[in-house]
Amino acid sequence: MKLLRHGPRGAERPGLLHSDGTIRDLTGIVPDIGGAVLSDAGLSALRGMKVGKLPVVPVDTRLGACVAGTGKFICIGLNYADHAAESGMEVPPEPVIFMKATSAICGPNDPIILPRGSQKTDWEVELAVVIGSTAKYVSQADAMDHVAGYCVCNDVSERAFQTERAGQWTKGKSCDNFGQLGPWLVTRDEVEDPQNLKMWLTVNGQPMQNGSTETMVYGVAHVVSYLSHFMTLHPGDVISTGTPPGVGMGMKPPRYLRAGEVVELGIEGLGQQRQEVIAD
Repeated sequence: MKLLRHGPRGAERPGLLHSDGTIRDLTGIVPDIGGAVLSDAGLSALRGMKVGKLPVVPVDTRLGACVAGTGKFICIGLNYADHAAESGMEVPPEPVIFMKATSAICGPNDPIILPRGSQKTDWEVELAVVIGSTAKYVSQADAMDHVAGYCVCNDVSERAFQTERAGQWTKGKSCDNFGQLGPWLVTRDEVEDPQNLKMWLTVNGQPMQNGSTETMVYGVAHVVSYLSHFMTLHPGDVISTGTPPGVGMGMKPPRYLRAGEVVELGIEGLGQQRQEVIAD
């Protein structure tokens, strides 16, 4: 299934993408795309529905972030060897973990907002993992049982805030609209191999990133298991698993976003996003 949330920001309703390409409304069927709905039992109940009888959502309706009630937005840094190289950093001996504020989360086509004083706002297409059931001290063999599904994430980053202002990376990762999620949460049964998905990103139509999840250093099962040994993962938590090469910071000379530009990105089978860049 491809689950989603639609409607004005702060008032999104649950929905799903029908096989005929229409968006169908789940209002009254489930409270939202989060919590117990993301469990295996919750998803099984939705699969048994007669989707064709659900109300159709107008095609011009805004899409919100595809998951609700996210308590933790966890990111994995330098998780592609070729991206680590372009960043001038070594591949880490263990996954690099940092947090992104949940207030950064927004819809897949909501604008990228350049924060005040920003000169180095950058893009990062990433595979995001959505947790479906509580995970604590789980093995790699059992880790995937705790995954509800996957979505596209743009881990927007302000590099000066991230690396030149002292302290940790979080403040360069957490500005408003620095975490576009969606368009859909694709349930794990529809993703045969999360380690073999093509991913891409363009700026003003110019290709910037063109990679694949197969070059991840630490795969999804490893990351979920690893994180669960440091913190309990809850339904709705999002793990953004790192980006392939082609970010602006790695170019010579570096190339960063400016107001008026357009970023488009996508991952095979998970849909695509489009964002206009605006100034705060």
